[in-house]
Amino acid sequence: MLSHQNSVCDPCLTWSWGSLQSTWGNIYLKCLEAQKNKNTCLQEVQQRNEKLTGPIATERPGHTTEYILGLSGNRDGCRFLRTKPDLLVALFALTSDPSMTIVKNCYHVFINLSADETLHKVLVEVVKVVPVLLKNLLDPECCFSDQSCKILSNLTRHVKTCKTVFPVLQEEVGLTKLVEIFCTEGFNKKANLHYLGPLLSNLTQLPEARTYILDKDRCVFQRLLPFTQYRSSALRRGGVVGTLRNCCFDHGCHVWLLSEAVDILPFLLLPLAGPEELSEEDNEGLPVDLQYLPEDKKREEDAGIRKMLLETLLLLTATKDGRLTLREKNVYPIMREYHKWEKDVHIAATIEKVIQVLIGDEPETGMENLMELEIPEDVEEKLKEAEVKEQQELEEEQKRQEEREKEDEENKRSNDAETDREQESGLIP
Repeated sequence: MLSHQNSVCDPCLTWSWGSLQSTWGNIYLKCLEAQKNKNTCLQEVQQRNEKLTGPIATERPGHTTEYILGLSGNRDGCRFLRTKPDLLVALFALTSDPSMTIVKNCYHVFINLSADETLHKVLVEVVKVVPVLLKNLLDPECCFSDQSCKILSNLTRHVKTCKTVFPVLQEEVGLTKLVEIFCTEGFNKKANLHYLGPLLSNLTQLPEARTYILDKDRCVFQRLLPFTQYRSSALRRGGVVGTLRNCCFDHGCHVWLLSEAVDILPFLLLPLAGPEELSEEDNEGLPVDLQYLPEDKKREEDAGIRKMLLETLLLLTATKDGRLTLREKNVYPIMREYHKWEKDVHIAATIEKVIQVLIGDEPETGMENLMELEIPEDVEEKLKEAEVKEQQELEEEQKRQEEREKEDEENKRSNDAETDREQESGLIP
C-alpha cells in the first residue's frame, strides 16, 4: 500500500492539530472547506493571495498544502479529512493550480488518502478523482502521471472499490489501451509509469477484467509476458507476474495458456532458472528457451515475485492438462536446482509443493480438476489448522536459519580479523 510521507517541508514545522490553527492557514482551510464549486474556491483563494505582498504571496498556499500533506501522513489525520468532503473536492481542484509545488503537494495528499480504504468511497464518488487520473495517464506530456498511477493502484487494491473503478476505466481508457501504454517504453518522457503494473494486477482481481485480458482475439495477455524479466523495474515485473497469476485462476484457459499460442511456461520458469549445468537428458526435455543457460544466468532477486511465480505454477497444476504439460516440459529439474538455491524457507516450502505435484500420482477419476473439488467443512477446517501450524513451523525455521547465518558471519569476521593480526605479526608469509 502506497503512502507518501512528507519529507521536504521545513523541519521546524510540526504536524500537530495546533499547527493547523495558524492564522493564514486557518483562513485558507476554511475557504477551501466552504467552497463546493471549483471556480468559486479558486477565485476566493486568489483574492486572499492578492492581499498578501512580496514572496509570501506565492509561499503561503504551498505552506497550507504542506500542512494538509502532513496531516494526511497518519491515520487519524486521514480519518479527519474523510469528514471534510468539501475540503477534499476543493483540494483536488488545486491539482490544476499553476504552482507546481501546490499541485505536487495535492497529489501526494491523495496518495496518502487513497492508501486508507475508508476514504475510497469519498474519493471515487464525491471527489470523483478517477476520470481526472485516467486523463492524466492518457496524456504523454502530463508531469503527474506517476502520482496518478499510484492513486489508482491504491484505489484498486480492494475488490469493492476496484469494481467501481473498472467500469470507468473501461469507458475512459480501456484495458487494451492501458496495456498498450504500459508496453510502450517512453510513452511519457516525464513519468516512468511503473505503477501501471500493480494497477493491472489489482484490476485482474475481477473476473470481468480477467475475461477481457484472456480474450483470444485481442492478444492482450501475450503482450505482458516479456515483462516477467523486465530488469529495470521490480514494480513492473511484480505487477505483470501478479496479473499472470490472477489470470491463471480461470482454469478453463489453462490449455490455451500452455499452448503454442501463448506459451506461458518459459516466461514463468526463466526467472526461476539459474546457471547450474544440467545433464543432456534434462536439457533436451526442457523448452528451448531454458536449455543450456549461460553461466552468468541470474534468478529473480525479489522474493515476493519468486513466490508469485511459484503460485502461478501451482495454479497451472490444478488441472490435469496443466500437470501433464509441466511434466512433459520437464519442469522438475528447474525446480530441483532452484530448491537448492532458495534461502527463504517459506518460498522453499512452496517449491516443495510444486515438486510434490510433479512427481506425485494423478488424483482419482473425477478429481482431476483440483479447483472444482468440493471440500467438506470439517476437512477444510483441518486443512486451515494444518496450514497455520505449517506457517508457525516455517517462521521458527526462518529464525533458526537467520541465527545460523548471523553466527557464521560473526565467525567469518573473527577469522578474518585473526588472519589480519597474524599477517601483521609476520606469522603468515
